[in-house]
Formats: sequence, C-alpha cells, structure tokens
Amino acid sequence: MELLVAARAFELLLGWSLTLQTLESLHVIRMDRISYWPVQRQELPRRPTVLTPLLDALMQPGPYRAMLVLRLILALMLISGGLGLSGAVLLFLIAVVLLFRWRGAFNGGSDFMTLVGLSGLLLAQTGQALGHAETGWTACLWYVALQTISSYFVSGWVKLLRPEWRSGAALPIFLDSGVYGPLPPDSLFRRPRVARAVSWIFTLWEGCFVLALLDQRIALAYCASALAFHFLVYWYFGLNRFFWAWLASFPAVIYCALP
Repeated sequence: MELLVAARAFELLLGWSLTLQTLESLHVIRMDRISYWPVQRQELPRRPTVLTPLLDALMQPGPYRAMLVLRLILALMLISGGLGLSGAVLLFLIAVVLLFRWRGAFNGGSDFMTLVGLSGLLLAQTGQALGHAETGWTACLWYVALQTISSYFVSGWVKLLRPEWRSGAALPIFLDSGVYGPLPPDSLFRRPRVARAVSWIFTLWEGCFVLALLDQRIALAYCASALAFHFLVYWYFGLNRFFWAWLASFPAVIYCALP
C-alpha cells in the first residue's frame, strides 16, 4: 500500500470513528447521571492547578456540548481532508479533556486506540507543517501500526499466562456478559473441549499478530480476521466503538508490512 493511500484511508476511517463517537456522546448527555462535575472535581488534587479553572469551565453543560460540537466539526474536516495542525492539536486536547470527564475512558480500549490514532495524526500534521509531510506520515503510520499490533500481542500473551484461559474456563464466563444475556445451559461454548479450543485459537491469533509485519498479504489476512472479530464483539457485546477504533488503524498495519 502506498503512503498517500494509507494516509488518506487512515484519515477517513479515524474521522468516521470520531464522528460516530461524538454523536454518541451528544446523545447520552441527557441520560448522564454519573459524571457530575462537582463530584468529580473532588477527585482532583486539593491544591488548584493551572488546569482546574479550565476544567471547571469546560465541564459546564453549555461549554461541554459546544466542545463536542467542535469535535464533530473537526472530525468532518478530517474526513474531507481539510484538517491542519491546529485541528489535530484541538482533537488531541479534546480527547484528553474527555478522559477527565469519564475518569479515564468511556469505552475502555476503544478510547485508548482513538488516542493512539490522534497521537499519530498529530505526528503527521506536525511533520506536514514543518515541510516534511512524507516523514510525518511515515512516523504516524508506524506509530499507529506498532501500537495496534502490541494491543493484540499483549492481550494474547496475557491470556496465555492465565490458567483459566488456557483451560477454557474463562470463555463461557466472558460470553455470559453479552448483551443477549448468559449463554444457554446447552451452549456449545460451555463444552470444556470446545471452550479450550476456542480460547487457544484466540490466544495464539492475538499473540502472533506481530507476524502481520512480515508480508502485506499476511497483514491483509490478519486485518480481515480482526475485522470479523471486532464485528462479532460489536454484535455480541454492543461495543460499537471497538469496531471503528481498531478498523481505523488497519491501513497503518498494512502499509508497514513488508511488500
């Protein structure tokens, strides 16, 4: 995959992911009864810092909604290809503010991957602003690719160290938390041999994701299987952000693989 193609695909997918996340954040404002800022503010250091008055201002209902609308506009600009360094900086800073809002993350790993994508975008736009667009985008794609591969690698080898995953006992417990309720008593995944086999397949698949860098055909195969995996996670657990957050990183993985 050529650099310009990979960079543009990354921009489109990251912009779309941010658009969906922001629309979701705007939708849940009226249902949010947990992230009450006067309570959250007590978790900050007692001694005010330079960020305290800024957070006090941004977390008010009006400014908070305005910040999300700005994020939506910037995401659409990213999709259109018209986002510059200032827009990338704003997107990154808004993501950091949202980490305060949700005490670290709203949707776990997908927020981490979004921050990875925005960090890479910041590298690319900085390089472009300095007149080194190719270097900036290369650094961006390699950073995103390595972070993506490490996310699978760590997940797989952590499972390998856990006896409950090696035996398959963790799989039905994990699947019981799906949006459709616990697995039926006669589910195939409650059978010890099936659960063990599936657990090992996922453990080895994740742990060996680094092999994607050996060849672009291997990278395509891994990304296609990851696409199916994240879609199943979305369908079964309702984690729609995971699907798009990781999908946005796949152009980087494919680009960085050996031709």
